[in-house]
Amino acid sequence: MRDLKEVLVEHRDEYIQKLADLVAIDTHDLGHGIAGGLEKEGQEYMKALFADMGADSIVEDQMEEAVIQECLRKYNEGNLGHNYDGRYNVYATFKGNGGRSIMFNSHIDTMPAGNEADWKTPPHEPTIKDGRLYGLGSADMKAGLLASTLAVKLLKDAGYELPGDVTITSVCDEEGGGNGSMQAAMHGIRADGVVNCEGTSGELILAHMGFVFFRVEFEGKANHSGAKWLGVSAIEKAMKVINALSEMEHTWLLTYRHPLLPAPNLNIGVIHGGTAGSTVAGDCYFETCIHYLPRQMSYDMVVKEFTDTVMGVAAYDPWMKDHPPKITMYQAGGAFEMDTEHMFVNAFREAFRHSKGTPVRTVGSPAGCDSRIWRNIAECPTIQFGPGNLEQCHSPNEYVELDAYLDCILIYARLILTWAQK
Repeated sequence: MRDLKEVLVEHRDEYIQKLADLVAIDTHDLGHGIAGGLEKEGQEYMKALFADMGADSIVEDQMEEAVIQECLRKYNEGNLGHNYDGRYNVYATFKGNGGRSIMFNSHIDTMPAGNEADWKTPPHEPTIKDGRLYGLGSADMKAGLLASTLAVKLLKDAGYELPGDVTITSVCDEEGGGNGSMQAAMHGIRADGVVNCEGTSGELILAHMGFVFFRVEFEGKANHSGAKWLGVSAIEKAMKVINALSEMEHTWLLTYRHPLLPAPNLNIGVIHGGTAGSTVAGDCYFETCIHYLPRQMSYDMVVKEFTDTVMGVAAYDPWMKDHPPKITMYQAGGAFEMDTEHMFVNAFREAFRHSKGTPVRTVGSPAGCDSRIWRNIAECPTIQFGPGNLEQCHSPNEYVELDAYLDCILIYARLILTWAQK
């Protein structure tokens, strides 16, 4: 067996080229997955790569609406009504010698490029400049997918036998809310430890916030503003409720604390009502997203407190009492937290220190990802670590630092060895 760092340097150009090849393939979601997605060509690339690497099994798992419906019923997780034509997950397993198993989870879909005029280089023409690889999906999250895959190749290139089973999950429809990983978990994909390979800026993420999106609609009575007293402003009713929700948020700020995460928050992101400045608004709605903490808070608690606050205001308003606001919850994702001293976490710390010579910093993330699915639904020990960073996600001129990508290959390879042999 040869030194892993030495072999990584020898294969550097090959490993970078494979990432560039995948970034060159357009795999973006259409309308956040509702209208479909272009993952198929990318998944075919991954299947061919897995086959070339000698994977013991390669499974193609066609996405099914019924599975997502069941996930929503059981776990309050699932985004319905997506078009799944030609969209499927790919799971590749490399058999090991009986040690602990490990799974690396990544999504192959990306957001659309947006206005390509905002890009300095074409989004689907990978460009290497100043130690960075530019291109759509480079950070979010094809670098993570390829780094985990090539960690297996690095071990093989260095003459190692895998001490335990390694599974790579390349899922679709993550940008639509995580449906791909939900289906994988619902279909029983499991491992003794799971790494979500989303970019973490070189830090280890062990917690992220949960989220719930609400839409609240108000009915008013339109009238010429010159006789405002004859109408009922739906905007003013919405403002009453928004003020009460702000008070609810303030109470949460004073009540809940987490060592790795910011305080829970409520953001009013959309508000629309009325037709003209001279007309009392006959309708109004707002949309909001709540981010909440793991363990201390829950989906059920957030929904109840939000609903109670809105309807509590309505109960003391004569108009809203007879014309109650309509509340719709249209998307949600659970919170994620992993015990900081779990043996899988410590195995990662050991692998990181061995690779980098320094300890890894442990943090939390305000943004949700598929880590929650593997911890909450599959009930697997789960961590989040990968190349790239949050700032690059969903942005023009997206890039990944090549050194971070190569470092991840090495860290993942050492984690496979460390964890399986623990």
